[in-house]
Amino acid sequence: MKQNNYTVIMAGGVGSRFWPLSTTKKPKQFLDVLGSGKTLLQLTFERSLRFCDASNILVVTNKEYEGVVQEQLLDIPSDNILCEPSRKNTAACVAYGCYKIYAKNKEANILIAPSDHLILKELDYIDAIEESFRACSENDILVTLGINTTRPDTGYGYIKAASETLRGLTSLKKVAQFTEKPAHDLAVKYNNDSSFHWNSGMFIWRAKSIVNSFKTDATEMHLLFAQGIDENFNSETENTFIEKTYSCCENISIDYAIMEKAQNVYVLPCDIGWTDLGTWGSLHETITKDDQQNAKLGNGINLYDSQNSMICNDTNKVVVAHGLNGQIVVNTKNAVLICNMGDEQKIKSFVNDLAISEFSNLL
Repeated sequence: MKQNNYTVIMAGGVGSRFWPLSTTKKPKQFLDVLGSGKTLLQLTFERSLRFCDASNILVVTNKEYEGVVQEQLLDIPSDNILCEPSRKNTAACVAYGCYKIYAKNKEANILIAPSDHLILKELDYIDAIEESFRACSENDILVTLGINTTRPDTGYGYIKAASETLRGLTSLKKVAQFTEKPAHDLAVKYNNDSSFHWNSGMFIWRAKSIVNSFKTDATEMHLLFAQGIDENFNSETENTFIEKTYSCCENISIDYAIMEKAQNVYVLPCDIGWTDLGTWGSLHETITKDDQQNAKLGNGINLYDSQNSMICNDTNKVVVAHGLNGQIVVNTKNAVLICNMGDEQKIKSFVNDLAISEFSNLL
């Protein structure tokens, strides 16, 4: 039933591969990178309203972004904005949201949703989530959405589905293997094998199941968050408890902490028009392009003899470019990025270099 459905939106990342448009002061989830009039966070929230009440949607973010979340999500109760005192990766983020929900409703079905993904086939997405909710409500399982691959991509993690299916639900397949971002040759192999799917980073489970998984596979983190179930969560002492808990938390992803260890993980392969919008290249693939396959975001962009490029202008200045071929050009008030599309994975290292330079204030 809908009152038992919850969503935890993860919105604390900094989106460094989307620099310089995305900065630590305003990461990409708070930006309208699609030119739709809505930010990625707002689009994620609106999708969740299809199967959750607004009161059952929680946003976990860094405490410095509490204000912008409130500004962008006017319908969310203020108590549902969970502020992390520090960045401890996704395991702590998931634990915070799920243990808080567990303290209130132990029968809850929970979707974990990144705030910065794009879903083009929304009806197929809703069907996949509702099917996963039904399966989780009747079985002690953890479900992840696996995206049918369309190309070899070294920027995504992969899931291998086994032939074993969940009893009564042939669409849900036991997970045989998780693989982090592979080398190109391996990505080509995976793309040609129908048993492999991209790891979407979207997870569905029952509150009881994920708490049991933390207890079994991430015991230290479980002991930290379990202390708050009876007295601290959903009370005036929650923030103080979380400050103390996060200071002791391991910095680890939910994939490493739980998903790659648990024996009850199933994947639902699906085609939902998904992209994680993790890079400028993924945005180039998503938005409308001209007849030379150039994607332009912003105004005042003038291209000559250019093709297969991604150009973003976040200023009032005119941008004129000649002879581009497979480049990323991003112009903002404080910085300009020029990079080959094929080298975009290096942008994160460029940002790391800037972080220890005299230009760190521009990140």
